[in-house]
Amino acid sequence: MAMSKRGNVRLPPEVNRILYIKNLPYKITAEEMYDIFGKYGAIRQIRVGNTPETKGTAFVVYEDIFDAKNACDHLSGFNVCNRYLVVLYYQSTKAFKKTDTDKKKQDIQDMKAKYGLSTPEKK
Repeated sequence: MAMSKRGNVRLPPEVNRILYIKNLPYKITAEEMYDIFGKYGAIRQIRVGNTPETKGTAFVVYEDIFDAKNACDHLSGFNVCNRYLVVLYYQSTKAFKKTDTDKKKQDIQDMKAKYGLSTPEKK
């Protein structure tokens, strides 16, 4: 029923159910994340970074893409403990770390070499 009123809305291609949040306070808990992001809709999953490289970042996965868009629109620049949140759509195509991309490329090359897939044409 709710779908009918927005079924024909065109979303920009980068809009995604997965949000990537940066500049979070290091001490933030998943519960606090649910309090902030849950206001905008049902959440499937929240993963808060807990390693030195991922501290201050999190992924928030919404059930509905429109809720994710609404949260992204409203929470970018939101102040949490005097830190302003940076809310982005997760881009699976754009790896956040250049090294990841290079490593993936290397892995693919290794796999191709291992399985003899380097040549696309049939033998």
